[in-house]
Amino acid sequence: MTLAIVLSSVLSALVLTIALVLPSINSPTVPFGVRVPAQHAGDPEVVRQTRIYRWRVLAGGIIAAGLGTVLYGVTGATLLLPLSVLALAGVFYGCFFLANHEIRATKAAGGWYEGLHQGIAVDTGLRTDPPRFPWLWLAPAVIVTVTTVVIGVISYPSMPETLAVHYGANGAPNRVAAKSVGTAFSLVFVQIGVTALLAGIAAAIFHSRPDLDPAHPVGSARWYRHYMSLGAKALLGLVAMIDAGMLGSSLLMWTGTVTPWAPLVVVLPILAAVVVAVVVLAGSNRERDVGEKDTGLTHRDDDKYWRGGLFYFNREDHALMVPRRFGLGWTLNFGNPLSAIFLAGVVALIGLLVTLRLGG
Repeated sequence: MTLAIVLSSVLSALVLTIALVLPSINSPTVPFGVRVPAQHAGDPEVVRQTRIYRWRVLAGGIIAAGLGTVLYGVTGATLLLPLSVLALAGVFYGCFFLANHEIRATKAAGGWYEGLHQGIAVDTGLRTDPPRFPWLWLAPAVIVTVTTVVIGVISYPSMPETLAVHYGANGAPNRVAAKSVGTAFSLVFVQIGVTALLAGIAAAIFHSRPDLDPAHPVGSARWYRHYMSLGAKALLGLVAMIDAGMLGSSLLMWTGTVTPWAPLVVVLPILAAVVVAVVVLAGSNRERDVGEKDTGLTHRDDDKYWRGGLFYFNREDHALMVPRRFGLGWTLNFGNPLSAIFLAGVVALIGLLVTLRLGG
């Protein structure tokens, strides 16, 4: 079994596992991105759609992985293996949208919100007494990046005149370039760009609008502060692992090392960080029982602001980021003009890094 198959199998298993467990770790009042009153969280249709969703995801995952492996065996094209992971992700979201549509239809037909007292809870303390940004968690990423720069500067005179700037799935270099500052330090630019981008997102999390439960406002505000801190720390930990992967890849390039395990140098640290972040956030997401007396209020029926249960679009909301309804972490408010500027900046940064990487 080749390294490409192993990596694709691990990634497929990770995507499949996340897809199967998400319905259990998300808030029960937003099954598949649909806002429902607490008394309908266990409605038979919600339970039914959850079961159907899991069977669809499992069957689709097996088919996508099997088809990718067979096509790889026939053609030998390693690109088909990561494409099978993308196909699995597509199956996952397709199954989600089907469940979202069915639950929304049942909710509308049953009048689930009729006669209920809807409300909004706001934590004003997030402005007057905000939680502190975990600056120390940014230190590992900065240290790894600085270490990469120092090693690169010291090693530059002794580097090979031709550097391997890209490796194939088998670990063999498939693109080389003449040594130059731009070529040798291309991955350092990636480190700096990724660190700045993800650290900025982590900082934006602390200015996101919390989705508090009006039935338990005090307890849910306390939980959200904890979840927000964990999310920022998980993101900064991921940054450090990405930078560590770039350091390992730079060392391979600078020393001219050829090894079939080269892809693991980059992938394993990042994959490990993703797994840890998912486990930590998922565990925290399940601890929503705040032990507080119910106020008698229920969440607003705000499905109109969520396109397909995934994309938040509300021009009246000035928040740039809000908690995801399905999945872990946060998403952009696409109704905020700043989101377009943010996305344009991300695209520009990616384009710059790719240009530096390819152009040398």
